[in-house]
Amino acid sequence: MFVRKRGLAVWLNQVKMARHLRKFGNVHYVSRRMRYVILYVDENKVQDMIAKLNRLNYVKRVEPSHRHELRLEFQSKADKAEEYDYQSRI
Repeated sequence: MFVRKRGLAVWLNQVKMARHLRKFGNVHYVSRRMRYVILYVDENKVQDMIAKLNRLNYVKRVEPSHRHELRLEFQSKADKAEEYDYQSRI
């Protein structure tokens, strides 16, 4: 079945080393100006990957993504307009 992925922000000393991170997971985005990489790894291996990546000499720090904690269901504006009673304002 599908394996759940978790995002990691990996801050680098040199952007050239972003290529080496492909063996740890899926590289989704590389910021050359700010020198970080968004890396997706299996959810059950997150803590091990953070420890491995922090030991590399070209990695400054690793931050886990908090996107999985956010609520991603939103109400549309049409739903809110129906809730508002226009007749009560007249």
